[in-house]
Amino acid sequence: MESGLSEIGSTKMFDGYNKRYKHYSETLGCSMTFSIYFPPSSSSSHRSPVLYWLSGLTCTDENFIIKSGAQRAAASHGIALVVPDTSPRGLNVEGEADSYDFGVGAGFYLNATQEKWKNWRMYDYVVKELPKLLSDNFSQLDTTRASISGHSMGGHGALTIYLKNLDKYKSVSAFAPIANPINCPWGQKAFTNYLGGDKAAWEEYDATCLISKFNNLSATILIDQGENDQFYPDQLLPNKFEEACKKVNAPLLVRLQPGYDHSYYFIATFIEDHISHHAQALEL
Repeated sequence: MESGLSEIGSTKMFDGYNKRYKHYSETLGCSMTFSIYFPPSSSSSHRSPVLYWLSGLTCTDENFIIKSGAQRAAASHGIALVVPDTSPRGLNVEGEADSYDFGVGAGFYLNATQEKWKNWRMYDYVVKELPKLLSDNFSQLDTTRASISGHSMGGHGALTIYLKNLDKYKSVSAFAPIANPINCPWGQKAFTNYLGGDKAAWEEYDATCLISKFNNLSATILIDQGENDQFYPDQLLPNKFEEACKKVNAPLLVRLQPGYDHSYYFIATFIEDHISHHAQALEL
């Protein structure tokens, strides 16, 4: 392993391993942690495709690994799960921890352009730095075969990153994504502070805007949305994304799930469907 990358945790699960790592990120200017679930393998030369999972507001790299139960399906299909953190940490920027929906734990998977938040470059971290780190250090991963998924803020991240990098990811799915952030309070707060007042810059990180430009998709977009999700009506706006997809005939499956909320109970219930969705796109 290259200097600066160290293993800080390991737990066996479904005959594979959850492992946690720490490294210094040049992109973000701070130490970062990320988690990988390595599925069981019968051969030391076998290379597993990668499913990146982007988590939501307040999360770290551990929430999904601990709560989702995704490892069972990932082990069955032979997919590695790669889970980054949700923002830079430890930079001590004034105001970074004042609210749950901005700053620490709320990177929104964009590259900030405002000077105060210049280290908040989670887009480049996820799209560029992390995949290179994986390919340089883990011969058991095949980062050329990758898909992406996420929840809430991470669902927004997964959709926008996928649409802008259709050559890098085979498929995308999301649980309760912030699908039209320029029109919801969470997105407007984050984008104003990270990107400034230029609304054109905001649209570069809004899936509902991006689908009109990037819609030559090889796989159907899968979205699950709980009907009892407290954030569904005002913050998530999947209906706006659905309307935009229909205009350009982009393949989209939105499943409204009666009775389910915004929590990991919801994610754990349907995660197997999402893993299967990606396994099909990855031709497993």
